[in-house]
Amino acid sequence: KVDAYMTLYTCLVEVCKAAAPMVPFMTEAIYRNLVCSVDKTAPESIHLCDFPAVEESWILPDLENEMEDVLQVVVLGRACRNQANIKNRQPVGQVYIKSDFTLPDFCCQIIEDELNVKNVKFTDTVRDFTTYSYKPQMKTVGPKYGKQLGAIRQMLTEVDGNAAMDELEANGVLKLNLPDGTAAALTKDDLLISMAQKPGYESVQDRGITVVFDTNLTPELLEEGMVREIVSKIQTMRKDSGFEVMDHIKVAVKGNEKVADIMKRNEESVKADTLCEEVLYDAALAHEKEWNLNGEKVTISVEKI
Repeated sequence: KVDAYMTLYTCLVEVCKAAAPMVPFMTEAIYRNLVCSVDKTAPESIHLCDFPAVEESWILPDLENEMEDVLQVVVLGRACRNQANIKNRQPVGQVYIKSDFTLPDFCCQIIEDELNVKNVKFTDTVRDFTTYSYKPQMKTVGPKYGKQLGAIRQMLTEVDGNAAMDELEANGVLKLNLPDGTAAALTKDDLLISMAQKPGYESVQDRGITVVFDTNLTPELLEEGMVREIVSKIQTMRKDSGFEVMDHIKVAVKGNEKVADIMKRNEESVKADTLCEEVLYDAALAHEKEWNLNGEKVTISVEKI
């Protein structure tokens, strides 16, 4: 935590020094607040400081490249979540990544945190989770094959998507034996290719990276997602009730046995996250509200101790 705070502090101060000639008054206010308030020996104005010098030792190209890769994976992973219509607070068991790079463990941990997944796995192929569908590109296939267009369209709906892609990658063409005894040789330019997901998986591909979400949610994952929803709602009620950040509270749950059972099994975790000292069931406290938690209606109330 201290490392994170000091990194932020250093960045703010150094950026202010660099920006001072262009934004003199704002940077002066920030500097006096951040530096002069804690370091009485510092120059009294940012405009009396030396302009920042480049620290060559701070430049880490490998780390920058790794974080760029992390960003791309996270963007695609969030797109997978949106397509699968899974809330951000709902944990997912596994995400698969196909790319021309791998990442160290600490980068994978960042991806797991950002995407709320239990495990990140790099794979050489996503054919177990995805397939491809094909349609003829009318402006190229039409002039070439004319009356055979209908037969080509029908045959493309029946091909094995992954096998057809393997043939395209290996040979540059996909060959079809047409009903009239002739053959059609289709290149990628002759085809409209789209990636299709197998049931239970959601994938997004961009710039040579494919990210696949395993959307099969186990009872344990669903329960963890519900616990996160409960914690979120309690935190919202703390804020709406005007409680201070460090105020300790009591929580009451009523009106839904399923939610109450989940709360009982995860009571210590909820208490730790919300500074709750006691959980009551089938009771009401000072601040009460009905919530819909993933389709389950429940009444939650909170009270400051």
